[in-house]
Amino acid sequence: MVVLDTNALIFDALNPSRLSRKARGLIERAHARNDLCCSDISLWEIAMLVSKGRLDPGSCALEFMNLALTARAIAVLPITAEIAELSTKLPERVSHDPADRLIAATAIHHRATLISTDTNLEKAGLPVTVVG
Repeated sequence: MVVLDTNALIFDALNPSRLSRKARGLIERAHARNDLCCSDISLWEIAMLVSKGRLDPGSCALEFMNLALTARAIAVLPITAEIAELSTKLPERVSHDPADRLIAATAIHHRATLISTDTNLEKAGLPVTVVG
């Protein structure tokens, strides 16, 4: 299973060249296995980026999210009680951003590889492929 961080989900949909060759390969293989996912908090992050004008996907946030999820058959993983608790137990060096902590905890909980641009996750020893 491969979990896409919010930035990886956006890059894959809008500008795949911003992803490393390794990340693109992992995404392609996971897509072929129907094993590509994201945390539900990523959808909120995308909606916020669009609403604040920090992301222009060329459509409304809802349409963009639905197209991106459908194009890759990305499963949206919910924040469970276990994931919420795990996010509070991650080392402080992972991130102070609650969304990042939830995304990392989602990947750990599902024993998945996380694709992200956040080098702090890699430095904390998480199974992450840094995309940029």
